[in-house]
Amino acid sequence: MSKNKPDSQDDAGAGRIFRDTLYTSRTLILPDGSTLAVSKARVTSTTDEQFAFLQAHPDLVQE
Repeated sequence: MSKNKPDSQDDAGAGRIFRDTLYTSRTLILPDGSTLAVSKARVTSTTDEQFAFLQAHPDLVQE
């Protein structure tokens, strides 16, 4: 028996992509010490904390 995904579940697990307007490659360090890699000017958030950090970053634009 398979379990269906609830309709109310946030799609943060699918990831949200941002474009880096300054660098094509770098490592971003979040306040909690975790890192996100920018590759080919793209970085993907998979958690709400990552999304909030990327959304507030002045060099990043959500795609």
